[in-house]
Amino acid sequence: MRVLIVENFGATDHGQVGVALGEAGAEIDVRKPYEGEALPDGPDEHDAIVVFGGEQSAMDDHIHPYLPALATLMRDFGEADKSVLGICLGSQVLARAYGAKNLLGAAPEFGWHLIEVNETAKSDPVLGGIATGFPIFQWHSDTFTLPEGAVLLASNSATPNQCFRIGRASYGTQFHFEANQEVVAAWKSGFAATIERTAPGWLADYPDHAEKHGAEADATGLAIARAWVATIGGR
Repeated sequence: MRVLIVENFGATDHGQVGVALGEAGAEIDVRKPYEGEALPDGPDEHDAIVVFGGEQSAMDDHIHPYLPALATLMRDFGEADKSVLGICLGSQVLARAYGAKNLLGAAPEFGWHLIEVNETAKSDPVLGGIATGFPIFQWHSDTFTLPEGAVLLASNSATPNQCFRIGRASYGTQFHFEANQEVVAAWKSGFAATIERTAPGWLADYPDHAEKHGAEADATGLAIARAWVATIGGR
C-alpha cells in the first residue's frame, strides 16, 4: 500500500491518520507543494491520497499556484476508485474539485466542538461505527457548499457540511480528526498568539477543555482514521 500525503503547511502533523497508516504498514510518499515540490501527474503510482490542512484558503491560487492541480489530482484519484481523504483545507480543495463553492470566512470554529452524524452515515464505511455525536478538534474559518453528487454525513450548527463522501471512498472532513491531544498541545505551544487572537481565553481554559473532550476525541479520531485506511484498495 503506497499512500500519497500532501502537506500544505510547515507544522503539519499526521496524528491519528499517521497512526492508522503505520498500523497498516503503508508506504508514505510526502509532498510539500507549498515549498515548490512537484505533485504527481496522476494517481497511477499510489493507492490513496491524503491532503492535510493549511493557513491558506482553497482559492488562494495567486499565493499557492499549485492548488488547481491539487484539486484535479484529488478528483483523478476518486475517479480511479482510489481512496481520497481531505482534512480541513483538504476538504475545501476536494469540494472545489467537484465544482462546489468555497465560502471564505463564513464558518469560524476553534477548539473541540460537537459533531452530529446523520442517518445516512450509519451505513457509511467510515462513519458507520462512530457514535451519533462526538467532540472533535476544529480550526477553520472557511467552509463550502456541498458538491453535486456528494453524500452529507456529518454537521453541526456552525458548519453544516462537516463531512461528505463522493463515490466509494473520497472523503472530506472539515474537522481535524487527526489532531490528537499531542498534536493539539503542539499547536497550543507553537501558535499561542494566533490562538489567543482567534479564541480569546481558550488557552487559559485549555486544561479543562482537554480533560473534558481530549480522550473521547482521540478515540473517535483514531477510529475514523482506521476505518478510512480500511477503504484503501477496496479492502
